[in-house]
Amino acid sequence: MAGATAAKERVLPYKDFLQPALQRRFATSGLVILVIAYLEALFLASWHSFLWAWFPLGPAGFRTFCFFVCGVLIIILRIAQHHPGVRTTNSPFATFLDSLRSFNTLETILTYAISAWGFSQVYLWCVSEDAGLEYISYYHADRARLNERTVFLTTHCVLVGVWHGIRHLAGDIDRLTYGIAKPQNADGNTNAEDRDSNTQLQKLAQKLPEILVFTMTQALTSTTATMVAYSLFLRGFIWRMTMSFFRPVYNLPKTNMTPQTLPFSFPIILRCLWTSVLLTFVWTLGNEAFSLFMVKNPLKNNKPLTSESKDPNGSLLNGLKAKKLSIQCFAMWELAYIARDFTDRRKAIYEDIDRKNGSMWSQVYKICIDTLQQIETRIDNYSKYGKPTVPAPVSYTEQTKVPEKKRLTQTTPIEEDVFQASPQRRGFREAIERTVSKVATDPGQPSQLSPAAKKIAEYAKDELIKAQKQATGTEDTEGLAKDFATKFLESPLGWPFRQTYRRKAAKVVLGEPYGEPSLYANAAFALSGLAVKSLQEDKYGNVQRDVAELMRTLTGLVKKIEKFKGGVEVSWTDTENKRESEEVDEILEALKWSLRGLLEGFGVYARELRLSLGDLRMAREAAGVEEPEEEMGMVRRLR
Repeated sequence: MAGATAAKERVLPYKDFLQPALQRRFATSGLVILVIAYLEALFLASWHSFLWAWFPLGPAGFRTFCFFVCGVLIIILRIAQHHPGVRTTNSPFATFLDSLRSFNTLETILTYAISAWGFSQVYLWCVSEDAGLEYISYYHADRARLNERTVFLTTHCVLVGVWHGIRHLAGDIDRLTYGIAKPQNADGNTNAEDRDSNTQLQKLAQKLPEILVFTMTQALTSTTATMVAYSLFLRGFIWRMTMSFFRPVYNLPKTNMTPQTLPFSFPIILRCLWTSVLLTFVWTLGNEAFSLFMVKNPLKNNKPLTSESKDPNGSLLNGLKAKKLSIQCFAMWELAYIARDFTDRRKAIYEDIDRKNGSMWSQVYKICIDTLQQIETRIDNYSKYGKPTVPAPVSYTEQTKVPEKKRLTQTTPIEEDVFQASPQRRGFREAIERTVSKVATDPGQPSQLSPAAKKIAEYAKDELIKAQKQATGTEDTEGLAKDFATKFLESPLGWPFRQTYRRKAAKVVLGEPYGEPSLYANAAFALSGLAVKSLQEDKYGNVQRDVAELMRTLTGLVKKIEKFKGGVEVSWTDTENKRESEEVDEILEALKWSLRGLLEGFGVYARELRLSLGDLRMAREAAGVEEPEEEMGMVRRLR
């Protein structure tokens, strides 16, 4: 048996097969950046000599190398910070607050800024002397002065890098979206894109027009924003800093007074637009290439990654048990492929019964079920839709504690109703009344007003209400504040503060701080596919013992998620009021699809599997399958 053979040899970890594949994909992404860097080097060539303008071992090769380094810095950043799954924070503003405490934020912005600065210096080296973009120019013989046009162009490139670093964080570009090995379509064919090795290149080519439009838009926006920011906020500081840097080397004036005219000539604006286009294009295309190639299916030569292992099942198990989410996602993805497309690997799973800690099927079944039940656990732990909170048990010391003696003197009674539930949100008017009352409180009575102070407090309240009514036309301060807040949230500035239904549902179902839907979808597809194919390929009949439990588990999970989706309250900050969650719907559809596969494969064997009519009816309701016409025959069969 495979398990007995594997016991004598060391099982290679799953990452030993995954990392070489990821390195090849990284090399492919780097090759795309190298091609773009070479094309940009040709654009900046002088073409005085036809040979040296394009020959890779000349100036064109040096420019290509420099541009490649500027682009590959972003790919290295992606490798260091990539993560599977979506962010499951309450709002974009909450994500921003979390990012402020992370070193990744500073690292991202600095990487983009350094890449842009390096690109600007290479660009300045490439332009001809007639452009007048040297840092130091001379007038009146030996008198040197700083060229502000060059300073502005360099500042523009750095600010473009800072902006794209912020956009990188806000758009969660570090996320990798893993695929799902969906079952066969209705016509019996698998998805062609799953087996096509050139799919990623085709997708990248299809996105080129979109990338070009985005590049032009960003170039126009960033150039305009740089001109405004430089002239209003940054000019003096950058001028003094640059003068301090060059003064020890060149004989510059001792004064730091800025020139009288701004450096916004038409040629400089065109060059800023051109550098923005070159920078944005290489960054955007590099990020797209990385995001596409790094999530290619876990196949090598149209075979699962672990096929080259001496113990393929053992290596796959190591991946399924991995603590790192990315490795676990790839291993689950590969298992779903095996369950759908690879007969030999499926038979190896069915026949591997002598493995340590149980047969291969039993271990795979437990891992996938535990993965799916994590969703149920999170929903149950959700404060509003989970189990009631169980009070903590009283400790022995608290049980034996001597009761306190009664006070001989009573404290001053509180006029407020202590048993009345406090509202969740108090308006501005109530806050003013409490503040006025506190100020007017008699020092000797901490919680009680003196008669004179009460009159003053009431008079102050009336005056405040009158002033508010004259200013706004209403006395309802709380409603007025909520109207202003709603209008702000509906505006583009209020988008970061919206707590949408999609984020709220994904946070509960997928967990925190990231959640990957493909992990749960592939787990469901893998279990369903292995179970259905076992009817013809499992000669030991081990899989059928778990089919009934699997069907009940999927049924209960579908119903729980649907109930949860209907019970989630939409926050008042969600101005769109859409009860949609793409990630949750993706998992729910995978569960239903898997359940339909089990019903089609094992429905006629309900009696042998000890499935009752109620189990079948609930499974059909959960999967959205209508009752078959032969239901009466099924009833007689079960009886």
